[in-house]
Amino acid sequence: MRLKTSFILALLLVISGGVLADHHEGATFTVTIENISGIGLFENTGVAAVPVGGDSAGPALPGGAYEFVIQAQVGDTLTFATMLAQSNDLFFAPDEAGIALFDADGNPVSGDVSDQVELWDAGTERNQPIGLGDQQAPRQAAPNTGVAGMGIVRLASDLNDGLSYPAATEIVSVSLTPGDMGQFTVRIENVSGDSMFATPITPIFWLVESRDMMMDDDMMMRGALFTSGHPDFGYGLESLAEDGDPSTLAEVMGGGDFATPLAPVVWALHEDMMGVGVFFTTGEADRGQGLEALAEDGNPAALADSLGDVRHGVQAAPDGADGPGPAFPGGSYSFSFEASAGDRLSFATMFVQSNDLFLGPDEDGIALFDDMGHPIEGRVTRHIDLWDAGTEVNQEPGVGVDQAPRQAGPNTGADEMGVVQLVADSGDGYTYSPVAALVRVTISVDSME
Repeated sequence: MRLKTSFILALLLVISGGVLADHHEGATFTVTIENISGIGLFENTGVAAVPVGGDSAGPALPGGAYEFVIQAQVGDTLTFATMLAQSNDLFFAPDEAGIALFDADGNPVSGDVSDQVELWDAGTERNQPIGLGDQQAPRQAAPNTGVAGMGIVRLASDLNDGLSYPAATEIVSVSLTPGDMGQFTVRIENVSGDSMFATPITPIFWLVESRDMMMDDDMMMRGALFTSGHPDFGYGLESLAEDGDPSTLAEVMGGGDFATPLAPVVWALHEDMMGVGVFFTTGEADRGQGLEALAEDGNPAALADSLGDVRHGVQAAPDGADGPGPAFPGGSYSFSFEASAGDRLSFATMFVQSNDLFLGPDEDGIALFDDMGHPIEGRVTRHIDLWDAGTEVNQEPGVGVDQAPRQAGPNTGADEMGVVQLVADSGDGYTYSPVAALVRVTISVDSME
């Protein structure tokens, strides 16, 4: 349900106050938490799930194909992804720049563009031989059951893992057929029938984006779905590459039907807490130090006060706002701090259309420096989860009468007497948007010492 009415959220607010480089002892960081719920990251996206000639969603077997129609203008590029089904986490896609839909003279591109498609490894699950692994989609017991990978997105040809991989053109053929007024029919055909790696391919996620001809080389290499040499963004590519499921990517990139405000953010800097977080410990009851007030009513005061000598702060005013308040879809919170090698970041912000849910990293926080002492920067949404504080019984998100936008007053819902846990583990029976469809979290390095 999209949020269509405004509300007054009672808040007691406390207001406080990349590229590898040489080893640094410290840095100044800025963290931005963007509320993208209900609006998505791109306007021109879609899913092609039904093979040509089929009557229901499913894989395209050798000899089969997917077709879809896109609308584009001069300067636009096409990006898509489809899983090599007989694998753990391999997918076909163009590189970060996408496939140009118009040439340098502004004429629509026509014909075979298969040479611009590559076979990629998502780096999210350990690879097994193609067509043989027991943790590959056709044979695994359930989705997301393989051994987790700790890698980066890169070309399969660069893996050097002793396994054999096909060229993309052995498996897929991609063509563009221009129509009128900027329309293109895209056909992605499974041509693996004569390959030693014969395999289904899975439903396609696609997006059309504008790639400004004035973009510099660095900007051109920042992909919408992934950036080669970097970890998966956490936007749903893992689900597509491991299990052939494009739905999360579709919701994150195109926008889902659920929108929610976010409440002011409490943040803290700390060292490795060895599994005992500054705000909570997973599987244990709320400590009674203010997390309940933040998770139920968006009130950051008590939680911030409880942190004592821990370096912390509250960001209460959304970016561009004159004063404290919620960040609505399209809004954001930003805060800056100085940190030293070994420091980690924790934060929490209320998922307002709920009884007691909040967004933030787990109790270990986000490492701000890598093992070599380099400050980290870029998208860190993959480290963020949606948590249940366990203090109030959940009601359907966006509907419950005891949720902040609708409740008569703070702390009015039924006590749950539960534990802090991922809402996915709560068993409440409700459906929640993927985190990456709710927020986009970015860390930037402002200066280094």
